[in-house]
Amino acid sequence: MKRPSLFALASSLALVAAPLGALAADTASSGPGVLEGAWTLVRCDNVYPDGHRVELYGPNPEGFWLIDAHGNYMMDIVRAKRMPFAVNDKSKGTPEEYRAASLDFNAHYGTVSVDGMTMHSHIAQASFPNWDGKGGDSAFVIKGDELTYTVAKPSSGAAEGAHGEVVWRRVHR
Repeated sequence: MKRPSLFALASSLALVAAPLGALAADTASSGPGVLEGAWTLVRCDNVYPDGHRVELYGPNPEGFWLIDAHGNYMMDIVRAKRMPFAVNDKSKGTPEEYRAASLDFNAHYGTVSVDGMTMHSHIAQASFPNWDGKGGDSAFVIKGDELTYTVAKPSSGAAEGAHGEVVWRRVHR
């Protein structure tokens, strides 16, 4: 499995960190605390009231979450195996290709802070535009190098009573 280098991702974070600094200054925050650092995705599922799970990005999804010392973050989650567009021009995709591209990728950036074992997040911009400018609180648990939190209203399945469950593993230098 090919993963982007930590240097390349850190460089990308540096490019967005400057504009995010203004966002962080406007947000009362205790900082990112134990969340600071780099994380790789373990799982991203919807869990329904009857207990069944749906792997939103298929088996073995990939993702990266970078959080700096000021609480600025960027996150991406992607299906490990995606279908390319038939034509090598993203402006000429079919409705099916656009649908798959949208459902197989989730990215956003913003700020995050921690109060006890509660994460407070504010999404500045997201690939799912309904999340732009939204914020929320999530309880989280860290066991060893794994962080687990829930998303009360995921971008799919919430109408059927689902909540999201996301698990990340800390990246060590």
